[in-house]
Amino acid sequence: MSIKSFLKLVEIQTKIASVTPFAFGVVYTLFRYGTFNVLSVLFFFISMLCFDMFTTALNNYKDYKRAIKREGYNYELHNAISKYKLRESTVIITIITLFTLATAFGVLTFIRSDIWMLMLGMMCFGIGIIYSAGPLPVSRTPLGEIFSGGTMGLMIPFLVVYASIYGQKPISLALEGEIINLSLNWALILPILLSSLPAVFCIANIMLANNICDIEDDFTNKRYTLPILIGRRKALYLFAAIYILSYLDIILCVILGYLPPVSLLTLLAAYKVYKNVKAFFELQTKKDTFALSVMNLVLIMFPLIVTVLLAVIF
Repeated sequence: MSIKSFLKLVEIQTKIASVTPFAFGVVYTLFRYGTFNVLSVLFFFISMLCFDMFTTALNNYKDYKRAIKREGYNYELHNAISKYKLRESTVIITIITLFTLATAFGVLTFIRSDIWMLMLGMMCFGIGIIYSAGPLPVSRTPLGEIFSGGTMGLMIPFLVVYASIYGQKPISLALEGEIINLSLNWALILPILLSSLPAVFCIANIMLANNICDIEDDFTNKRYTLPILIGRRKALYLFAAIYILSYLDIILCVILGYLPPVSLLTLLAAYKVYKNVKAFFELQTKKDTFALSVMNLVLIMFPLIVTVLLAVIF
């Protein structure tokens, strides 16, 4: 397998959806909690990236095996196995290697933190696997947007933060006689949960845009996604509403003090996001307009990351 075909198999261009919330988690840890565990976060990053590539490669392999319609733009150009005529054995070895690396560095992250890091990491691994594999993968259901947005947009920055603040016991479990008490320190947890919502929304919208573009092919290939369930028109209105919620959340977090006031500068890109949404309303194709959802992720999250970093510096 060549480097080019490997990068296509793991869809390297889509890794911005995991790297962006990771970067936000890094700057938010410094801004809100004033601490940073470099080695633990580095191990987590390697594990996260390998697992993201693993799930994408697995998803492409499963799509290749399940495909009923094997012609048209979406299939021929977007599935690396078909485009580069990759051997199935090579693809399977690649998938296993990526999973092994993700697991190894995940264990290293756990060794440097606590049991909750292991539990939450295992949960994310489980979600990633059922997202692409099993008798009914989540990616082929109306729940794909919720799982992708929640896992990548929320859990990635949360675990980045947790790797550095686990010593402050944001989550704890105590046995008192016959009672088991699970304690959550909301003063530590709530700020990162609310501040991560723009990443959750933007990543969910990338999935939603992808499914809107693929409505016809997905229906033929028995992928009953959210746009198929609610219809193209309602899916487009949901697509627009999610960006509005992203900006409202940023305003709310600034009011609550969870984000610095300078983060309101993120709102300056709202007009460009609006123009992208308008363009997507007019045409929904992978070739022409799908990239607008990725651009909107950058337009919202990049200024947010930069403004939080500025608050850290100054």
